[in-house]
Amino acid sequence: MTLRFYDTASAEVRDFVPLVPGKVSLYYCGATVQGMPHVGHIRSAIAFDQLTRWLEYRGLRVTAVRNVTDIDDKILTKSAESFEPGFEWGPGTVREEEWWALAYRYEQEFLKAYDTLGVSRPTYEPRATGHIPEMHALIQQLIDRGHAYPALDDSGDVYFDVRSWDKYGSLTRQNIDDMQGAPDADPRGKRDPRDFALWKGYKEGEPRTASWASPWGAGRPGWHLECSAMVTKYLGTEFDIHGGGLDLRFPHHENEMAQSQAAGHGFANFWMHNGMVTYQGEKMSKSIGNTISPAEMLELASPRVVRYYLGQAHYRSVLDYRPTSLEEAAAAVERIDGFISRAVRALSEGNNYSFATYGKVPEAFELAMDDDLNVPQALAVLHETVRSGNTALTEGRLEDARQALRSVHDMLRVLGLNAVATGAASDARESAALEVLIEAQLAARAQARATKDWAASDAIRDTLKAAGVAVEDGPDGATWSLQRD
Repeated sequence: MTLRFYDTASAEVRDFVPLVPGKVSLYYCGATVQGMPHVGHIRSAIAFDQLTRWLEYRGLRVTAVRNVTDIDDKILTKSAESFEPGFEWGPGTVREEEWWALAYRYEQEFLKAYDTLGVSRPTYEPRATGHIPEMHALIQQLIDRGHAYPALDDSGDVYFDVRSWDKYGSLTRQNIDDMQGAPDADPRGKRDPRDFALWKGYKEGEPRTASWASPWGAGRPGWHLECSAMVTKYLGTEFDIHGGGLDLRFPHHENEMAQSQAAGHGFANFWMHNGMVTYQGEKMSKSIGNTISPAEMLELASPRVVRYYLGQAHYRSVLDYRPTSLEEAAAAVERIDGFISRAVRALSEGNNYSFATYGKVPEAFELAMDDDLNVPQALAVLHETVRSGNTALTEGRLEDARQALRSVHDMLRVLGLNAVATGAASDARESAALEVLIEAQLAARAQARATKDWAASDAIRDTLKAAGVAVEDGPDGATWSLQRD
């Protein structure tokens, strides 16, 4: 077994060897809970869920930490938008929704979306607001080592001195002089416009509940600092994998790496980033109306179909959405479920189709997943197994069909496609029951046609159509399919 993953920092696919034999420490960036989850959030969660499942299949114990950013400028801004124009924050102010209530409400929406699409809960999901002391300690370390300084304007801000760290820009291979200034705080208190905020001093008009006491004055943490403090607390100063969306490489992950390494931490051994989701080849943008949300996708297709679509591309590649994307994913899922239904029925396992433990997935599937989590190639193996399993059923080779069914189950489990909604086993039993009832109706219709009882034949066809079952007559008899909305 040789696991190989692409490391953003070295820009190459490298052999993956855990820092601690048999264990993997994984941290990936979760949501800034300022609004409803968008498709990029969910794609990232599915990609790292697939990674976690594959590492576990390979016998490794994974400690996965996914943070929640529940204090941030964007959250405060979003909360402020719910107030009447010209409002003032202060004693006696009546608010429609506190910033912390807004953050918690959206955090629940993310959890609901993750659960609906079969994303396993991480080992732990820390909130930024619960780790202020750890952030203070990290800031002090950086000040003591000469890599951070309190703002020059007595605002209470504390900044990371990017020019004090000669490796700054190495994650994204940028020259510091080519970078724009960091827009996270007023530049007047900075030595260099590119210096980024570790701590943001309280400013008049902000909610008092969004500030904490610190050695540098009341305020709140900078976004980049939050992740460094949380990952160090739970995974240590050096850990195996740091992940997140491609859009987080700069400035977020660049700044995380710089401040953590400047504090003397080894930090992440691998950096893994998933690609973006586009809409017919263009970047999604609310302003031009070419967006689709996970909620909208779930109105168009089942959770299993949505998960299949969002998880089907290589995690590093762009995933392009088109109006036909979910229909194509649905057809693929239907082929898989159709085989499971046939196999369960033929093998007389309709009441006990259950594989509690992993078997052994096909070698080609293993090779694909070991090679930088090549899900497209792994799906090709899955569909080839479905095809060969159907052939085995047609030819009466039940033991071969049983093995194919076992392999399909294990591959679905690795990909998380049996964990969505009711699960593949339940779906298979329901499909098998539906198939028996439909086939009985078609047999009765065939008998009616044989006796030229066209009224009875048409009545059965109309009944099936009303139930959403399309019937087509051919030279070899009638075939049926479920109609799509």
